[in-house]
Amino acid sequence: MSAQPAEELPEPLRGRVVLIAGAAGGLGAAAARACAAAGATVVLLGRKVAKLNRVYDSVARSGPEPLLYPLDLEGAVPDDYAALAGRLQTELGRLDGVLHCAAEFAGLTPFEQGDPAAFARAIHINLTARAWLTQACLPLLRQRDDAAVVFALDDLQRVGQAYWGGYGVAQHGLRGLLESLQHELVNSPVRVCGVQPGPMRTGLRARAFVDDEDMSAADPAAYAAACVNLLAPAGAAWRGRVRDLTA
Repeated sequence: MSAQPAEELPEPLRGRVVLIAGAAGGLGAAAARACAAAGATVVLLGRKVAKLNRVYDSVARSGPEPLLYPLDLEGAVPDDYAALAGRLQTELGRLDGVLHCAAEFAGLTPFEQGDPAAFARAIHINLTARAWLTQACLPLLRQRDDAAVVFALDDLQRVGQAYWGGYGVAQHGLRGLLESLQHELVNSPVRVCGVQPGPMRTGLRARAFVDDEDMSAADPAAYAAACVNLLAPAGAAWRGRVRDLTA
């Protein structure tokens, strides 16, 4: 009897270690539970400890015991990410995937009236911090035969319009980062891709849309399976590409 395709395996992430940045948020928490149910040991990274603890409990019920790693991406420096990678090497001995879900969005504001510090903070958390975290994790990821870096992305047609400020600019930058990393890592065991969920009922989206005007938004859990797929061996089909779930 032939082996099952990777995407059909009941636990496609069994034995893998997956780091989820922004694990206390809507998509991050949903993806963490789905990854655990798929067999992964999940590292929960975020700044809100109380929320992380609640996610920790639900993830622990879904699969292997997770690892909690509180870290504020706004204030973290490259040495902090290096320390994180060192702890993963020491305590878990491996890293097979990174899912970037952490995001910062203060709300829709005309550029002329915007707070320069808020603009810089949005660029840093949504782009620079993701780049620094990825850079620190690459040596660990390269040790695996198959590893993945997955960026959760927003719809450029939407966030490229008026008032999205630093968040919108960072989203454009993330596409450039993804493409650059794809060219650098094309012959390595580390694959880079993106996932673009459809509208989700999250705190971030609530800052831009009124509930009764946003009936299309879905629970973030609707997109968790796609995150698992991209982190699993089957995700190799999306190497260097963005999986658009808005259609």
